[in-house]
Amino acid sequence: MTTAVGRVGDDRLAASSARRVGKLHREGMAAYLFLSPALLFFCVFLILPFGFAIVLAFSDWGGFDLGTLKWAGFSNFGDVLSFHGTFVKPILVNTLLFAFGSVFLATFGSVLVAYCIDRLSFQGFWRVLYFLPVVATVVAIGNVWKMMYQPAGLINAVLNKLGVNSVGFLSDSSYALPSVTVVHAWASIGGAVLILTAGLKAIPEMYYEAAEVDGANSWHTFWSITLPLLRPALLFVLITQFIGGLQSFALIIVMTGDGGPVNATNVAAFEMYQRAFKFGAWGTASAMAMVLFVIILAITLLQLWIARRRGEETS
Repeated sequence: MTTAVGRVGDDRLAASSARRVGKLHREGMAAYLFLSPALLFFCVFLILPFGFAIVLAFSDWGGFDLGTLKWAGFSNFGDVLSFHGTFVKPILVNTLLFAFGSVFLATFGSVLVAYCIDRLSFQGFWRVLYFLPVVATVVAIGNVWKMMYQPAGLINAVLNKLGVNSVGFLSDSSYALPSVTVVHAWASIGGAVLILTAGLKAIPEMYYEAAEVDGANSWHTFWSITLPLLRPALLFVLITQFIGGLQSFALIIVMTGDGGPVNATNVAAFEMYQRAFKFGAWGTASAMAMVLFVIILAITLLQLWIARRRGEETS
């Protein structure tokens, strides 16, 4: 009798487990059904082009006709990474200087602006005001700053009033890259400010109250409380800013036209664009894209590794 009751219990448990498994299976199928449009878009417009770019990096192809695709091995990478060419220096060097410079300026500026906004009235108005450059098109931003950088533009007019001679911001190779870097950083501050202000709002007020009781001044409060607790949001800003800086080239096209003077503002993404669409060297352009991808991946992983070493997370 006891054995029969035990068998009945086992059968019920097995049936219940089978129903749970079936329910989970149906829920999983429904989830994949709802996700299928996004997954299809991801595969068609991201995975497949990325795979084709890897194939092109090892091929010689002039575009349009796949029948002309020829295997080239590592010759494209040899040409790209050769120190006798222009990609490593000055183009890749310009790319890193542009990315690091714009990230430093944008991050420093966004932290300062977000910290000030968090202590002002009408915070929504100030956030919208600083976010406007993000909404504006790159063409509009580039042309406005290009006019301001002209010898007879606003910035040189101010310098002349101060007794300083006019500066060729976009015509002098010594000033061209820093000038474009400043514009890119200025245009990037708005998005970072929104993220950092949200991070500041997430910091519990009790920490500041305790610091005030202990007699800490504003600098100690910022350095010991605000900045450490803001690091997760700051890490996200750094990663996204670096990726955007390394991939950016539209602003350079608008402000300098051809990456000049004498390749002073030419960056990797712009060189890839020219090699592929202007000269039809798709294999070389894809090899450049793979090199840039490895650099972006390495910098991102390095940032995440440093963050994990400090026990920080992005969430």
